[in-house]
Amino acid sequence: MTDDGTMLPWLVIRQDDNGNRYRVGRYATQVEAQRIADSLGGRGHKQLYWVEHMGQTAPS
Repeated sequence: MTDDGTMLPWLVIRQDDNGNRYRVGRYATQVEAQRIADSLGGRGHKQLYWVEHMGQTAPS
């Protein structure tokens, strides 16, 4: 939740080459989060990006 009370339940997660996972950002909608993940994933780096809902387990 942001300071103004907006819920941001959708997360973009990045996994690097060593298996370390980082939260890239939080978003209000799945569509918005997926757009960011797709944009970051299309840059040619080896990192993996995905979207998950808060409380959801990450892919292995």
